Amino acid sequence: MLNFRSLFSLAACSLAAAVGFSGVANAQTWPEKPVKIIVPYPAGGNTDNQARMIAQHMSGVYGQQFVVENKPGANGVIAAEFVANSPADGHTILISAVAQMAIAPAMAKLRYDPVKSFSPISIVGTNALVLAVGKNIPVNNLKEFVEYAKAKNGQLNYASAGNGSVPHLAAVLFFKRAGLTLSHVPYKGGAPAIADVLAGHVPLYFANVAEVLPHAKTGNLKLLAITGDKRVDQLPEVPTIAESGFPGFSVHTWNGLLAPAGTPQKLIDQLAAHVATAAKRPDVIEKMKVIGVTPVGNTPAAFAETIRRDIAMWGEAVRISGASSN
Repeated sequence: MLNFRSLFSLAACSLAAAVGFSGVANAQTWPEKPVKIIVPYPAGGNTDNQARMIAQHMSGVYGQQFVVENKPGANGVIAAEFVANSPADGHTILISAVAQMAIAPAMAKLRYDPVKSFSPISIVGTNALVLAVGKNIPVNNLKEFVEYAKAKNGQLNYASAGNGSVPHLAAVLFFKRAGLTLSHVPYKGGAPAIADVLAGHVPLYFANVAEVLPHAKTGNLKLLAITGDKRVDQLPEVPTIAESGFPGFSVHTWNGLLAPAGTPQKLIDQLAAHVATAAKRPDVIEKMKVIGVTPVGNTPAAFAETIRRDIAMWGEAVRISGASSN
């Protein structure tokens, strides 16, 4: 006959087995409904394009819809806050850019923490910027540009995609390194900024690779240097800033997937592995090449380290620029 202690042990074992079975079942059935990939910008840009590539790949892997949902506003802060406050069940994911994780937190007090509020999954793609000048600027390489800018003694302007944008802060970091003083002219996005460089209204702009590709061979822009640590496949003849007299200089932006903090680590690791697989697919590589992006697909730990490093670097750029409202 079973005594009370034996009955209690049997009940406990049965409960543990039931919980274990439930956990396995949940892991096997996820996702139980469509997964939302929240994009912090309007449709059509680099971030949105990468989100749609990954959504298509993940939909094929899981046999469940991964749906892209655009939530633009406040330089992406609205989308990041929405995901930070979503259930940590893997059904709502953010595709973030540097702006939401490293720049916006340095500029203002936010209702999320870039480190504590999210579980990094993987960087989807990364891209450097290009120092582009108008065709009438009398320089042909970075050395000549630095000499030209110094001779202007603070009278030269530069365009950006907005105050605190990546092009703005990349310029700030380079000008500090080169010992240059230029006046900032912020625009409402990259399109009007590069349009005014093409028209000769402002002499230079740190552009995304995708923005300059249509003009790379027309002669309407001179592409002087790449901000990343290596040349890009789309513009192999354009040297890096590092190899043009400023060793160690490296600035780039990225787009990566993050889930709300507390999302099960097994799910995070599983998703990261699928991003890594997508990054090796020839069709994905080719599509990203067209928009000036290099696929990455790194680990959650590597992505987390990138965020920590970028918080320090971009925070310093915000401080130098005076863009902070903290």
